[in-house]
Amino acid sequence: MTSEFDIGTTYLDTAAYGIPPARAFAAVRAVLDEWARGNATPSHHDDRVDPLRASYARLLSGATAADVAIGASVATLVGPASAALAPGAEVLVAAGDFASVPNPFRYRGDLRIRTVPLERLAQEVRPETALVACSLIQSADGRAVEVAALRAATRAHDALLLFDVSQAAGWLPLRFEDADIWVGASFKWLLGARSVGLLAMRPEIADRLRPPSPGWYAAADRAAEMYAPQRLADTARRFDATPDWLGVVGALAGAELLEEMTIDAIRDHDLALAARFRAGLAELGLVPVAGAAPIVSIPGAGAAVGHLSAAGVVTTARAGALRLSFHLYNDTGDVDRALKVLGDILDRPDHGGVRPAPGAPAE
Repeated sequence: MTSEFDIGTTYLDTAAYGIPPARAFAAVRAVLDEWARGNATPSHHDDRVDPLRASYARLLSGATAADVAIGASVATLVGPASAALAPGAEVLVAAGDFASVPNPFRYRGDLRIRTVPLERLAQEVRPETALVACSLIQSADGRAVEVAALRAATRAHDALLLFDVSQAAGWLPLRFEDADIWVGASFKWLLGARSVGLLAMRPEIADRLRPPSPGWYAAADRAAEMYAPQRLADTARRFDATPDWLGVVGALAGAELLEEMTIDAIRDHDLALAARFRAGLAELGLVPVAGAAPIVSIPGAGAAVGHLSAAGVVTTARAGALRLSFHLYNDTGDVDRALKVLGDILDRPDHGGVRPAPGAPAE
């Protein structure tokens, strides 16, 4: 789909870590070279932060750059929402969600956390629910939230809705109005850096929240107020953490490539590969978790990871399942290679620890 990548394996693990494009490596190397020569430190590239902020806003249809803060890990970006809740408030979370989403609420110590199956989130919102927090696309298996139903339920009960889009942003079109608070890591589908994450919230929600630990970078005038009592920025920028500028340089390059290719085109490409892989699994007698994401999870097949790796196919295991994920640097050849290796594994006397689904055709 693009010539920006030169991958030496069949890499099907974007859900764990995306591959930065060539332009990102070139941009980061240029900064490192400047730094090594003493000509400029990474902080001299602070002018890249706002373009990255604006790029992430464009990926979230309806948002503006003023609605977006740049931070690091998902858990710390969830922090302002957790800190804003009154003691005893009820937070609704999804069973099996990635730990960084519920943990900031669970370990605050004075909130009531209620865990329900993902498919029942909308039905379980009730008048006493203060906030619902979940991953839009589940990390373990690619299952998706029913956005419209959940949004309607939270509005009906005046509850806040927080989405983690770490497994969605970069391939799935997103609408700002579909949640109150958005968080996400950039190092997966956004082709960014491990040290860069995004936080976005509607202006009326941002006015209700305050950063738990604002640093100098959150000031309205950073240069003038670096050594004085600070007035925080009036926009979501007051939630900024001091950025890893080297990470920002790389993340901006990845974000620019996504915009050039368009999220719609990337979605169609990624989902077509996942559909081809699912069809091939059916022929092998393997049944993945139902879903409509470029993440495909095969329960009970986690033992295949090592065999696939030995054959040059990079995947991962999550919750005992084999998880594969497809992105813009993959093609049908990658899909077919993974299916062939899985077929070879199943041909072994012990099936390589992988078992066909009950009722599958005998070999």
